Amino acid sequence: MKLRKEFDSIGIVNVPNDKLWGASTQRSNKFFNIGKILVNISIIKSIAIIKRSAAIVHAKGELIDNKISKAIIRASDEVIKGKLDDNFPLKVWQTGSGTQTNMNLNEVIANKANQNLEKELGSYDPIHPNDHCNLGQSSNDSFPTVMHISLVKIIRENLEPEIKRFIKSIKKKEREFKNIVKIGRTHLQDATPITLDQEFSGFTKQIENCLKRINSSKEDLYYLAQGGTAVGTGLNSSAKFIKGFIKAVQLITKLPFKEAKNKFESLSSHEPVIFLNSAINSLVIACYKITNDIRLLASGPRCGIGELILPSNEPGSSIMPGKVNPTQCEAMAQVCIHLQGIYTSNFFAGTQGHFQLNANKTLIIFNTLRSINLISDAIKSFRTKCLDNIIANKNVIEKNLKNSLMLITALNPKIGYEKSAEIAKKAFKEKITLKEATINLGYLNEKEFDILVDPKKMIKWD
Repeated sequence: MKLRKEFDSIGIVNVPNDKLWGASTQRSNKFFNIGKILVNISIIKSIAIIKRSAAIVHAKGELIDNKISKAIIRASDEVIKGKLDDNFPLKVWQTGSGTQTNMNLNEVIANKANQNLEKELGSYDPIHPNDHCNLGQSSNDSFPTVMHISLVKIIRENLEPEIKRFIKSIKKKEREFKNIVKIGRTHLQDATPITLDQEFSGFTKQIENCLKRINSSKEDLYYLAQGGTAVGTGLNSSAKFIKGFIKAVQLITKLPFKEAKNKFESLSSHEPVIFLNSAINSLVIACYKITNDIRLLASGPRCGIGELILPSNEPGSSIMPGKVNPTQCEAMAQVCIHLQGIYTSNFFAGTQGHFQLNANKTLIIFNTLRSINLISDAIKSFRTKCLDNIIANKNVIEKNLKNSLMLITALNPKIGYEKSAEIAKKAFKEKITLKEATINLGYLNEKEFDILVDPKKMIKWD
């Protein structure tokens, strides 16, 4: 492997000659070789957006000349388009301010910009990683800005569309299951009747509410920390720069980003991101509940509840022929359990802002992006491989409904709670129907019973 010599404030570093990174990145590779998970590429692209925006503003402010600005913009665009992806080797586990990743971008963009100007890699002439690519910026304000940009983008591009498709699929099942009367259940015990579409409407509303929470949390993410520089004072930056920067980011992303009202807050704490995590966690809880309900309703097929039939995607057992397991429900459940742990990690990380910096930024953004990607993938898998092909087992639903003792609740207004309870206990003890028990006790005749105990009339009580 051919190497080139690069320099930083500490000394000489040998860097692979076929790579665009520099001394800082190479040192980080050596000193933070922890795990195998690389910094998410969406973070990389969001930093490139910052470098591009800053170059535009600095050229207008005559802090750098147009030639340098255009070269930085061109190199940043190559990063954004994914053309330089193999030049970002850093692991997630690094300094909590994201300084190494910020410098990785500064070096790659500087080297690529110089290369495009037919200059040697590592020369940093005329474009320097710090003096030009990082001009008016600090990792401490750039990385929180990157966190917000990358999160808003992934929510809009990945999570929101997947949630909307999920809602659409549940609503479709509502229409398919309309007016299928079944027994309700509370405490895992038989309760009064509902319809299958009513049951699924609860699922729909759960997910709709989750989407509202996520959209609400997104509003605070539009505020960017850029301009606060090292500690929030804005040293080496200016009001003119941040105004132009925000406008440039808006143009690139086509999103309504704004300047953070207080830079000290935006550098030292990450409550907007933690709030988003809470909203995502509500989605996780909802998905866990929904898939577990479906798993239980499909239990059997002959010795469980058996009211739903799930698609047979693969053999369920290596020893029991013909067995079909609720594998998509189980996969979703495991994802949800895992994400509960991630939420706890982020919650604690959010409490660890000390003085003018929360040095857990790389952990928080890694966890949050991972949560969004995982729950999006899990929802898609469950929706397409399970939900869309669920069938109502009408015969079993009707059988369970007729066997339920809780239909007796309809008699409360007519004969009172005590007599109704007596009927239910008699029917259970003697293994007879509610109708037979009622007639035997002499409380109602057959006609009176049939009028009052009609499951279809019990699903909406007036």
